[in-house]
Amino acid sequence: MRRSLAARLVFILAAAWMLAGTGLPQPGALAAPASAAHSPHSTAAASPEEDKQLLYSRRMAYYVQMAGWTRLPWNWFAAVDQFERSIQAFRKEKAPGRVLAITIPPSLWAGWLNPNPQDTNPDTIRFFGGIGQDGNGDGKADPANDDDVMVTFLSYFAPYTGSEEDFMHGLWEYYGTDYAVQHIRAFSAIYGTFRRLDLDEYTFPIPWGYNYTYHNTWGHSRGWGGRRMHEGTDIFAAYGTPVRSVSYGYVEVVGWNKYGGWRVGIRDLKNVYHYYAHLSGFEKSIRPGVVVKPGQVIGYVGNSGYGKPGTQGKFPPHLHYGMYKFDGRQQWAFNPYPSLKVWERADRRR
Repeated sequence: MRRSLAARLVFILAAAWMLAGTGLPQPGALAAPASAAHSPHSTAAASPEEDKQLLYSRRMAYYVQMAGWTRLPWNWFAAVDQFERSIQAFRKEKAPGRVLAITIPPSLWAGWLNPNPQDTNPDTIRFFGGIGQDGNGDGKADPANDDDVMVTFLSYFAPYTGSEEDFMHGLWEYYGTDYAVQHIRAFSAIYGTFRRLDLDEYTFPIPWGYNYTYHNTWGHSRGWGGRRMHEGTDIFAAYGTPVRSVSYGYVEVVGWNKYGGWRVGIRDLKNVYHYYAHLSGFEKSIRPGVVVKPGQVIGYVGNSGYGKPGTQGKFPPHLHYGMYKFDGRQQWAFNPYPSLKVWERADRRR
């Protein structure tokens, strides 16, 4: 994820030079009253009971402010922040009590050679080649302060804010993986399509009123193509029954898989990949790069798979539904059955 020290120092010097000639915030540029309007560290830490919409509005205030200092739309900054939030449970660095989830590693914030990884002194941080900055003028470069993190983030990415393509290149330089760039781009497309942050609704994949049945088939053995574990839940329904997206998401894959037959893969904002397999066909509008919403029809129940393209009829019609979590380094399957039960009950109450 991180580059060599020499390359980093060159990058930081270039960023500082470019920052001075742009409208991007200088260290300590945020006035205290503005900071206090949305920084939990300048007033009181956000509580778990805080209204969700208020939290979304506080996040949006940061994204809009970041967009105002660059040539990029706010949804790109929302996407980076949500990507960090989606993998945070699997990282050492956390962001408890903060509005933003963007978290910069101590070695990068304080400097690789800094004997104090928790350093908040802007002078010693600068001396050791760290990038941490004082964003609100309180004399500290605090990696747990949202204002400081925002200014530091913008300073680091200053050479890459000229266009969306430049920004994606900067993301690759920072994260060092294609996956991070792809997922952030997907999140940006979702936010850009719906123009809001409260996109956490889920629904059952089969519409209410259609006959279906399912059980917890997670972990059952499968023999075709070699011994393997069943990574999903089979929902049996009549051939041609509509299959819906369970979430807001970005369509990554549409096509044939020798195991899953005709299948659709959709990534949501929690960095969960939803796998819909054994379909009989796709809804016409569904293709890679399309953004979908909960309840939108993406295909139809079938019995395709277990062979070359077009193979069908080797088992009864059903939807194979799988969920795969990306943790920042790898993607792994987990049991979708509990989630399906929750969504099913919620649909019945609507």
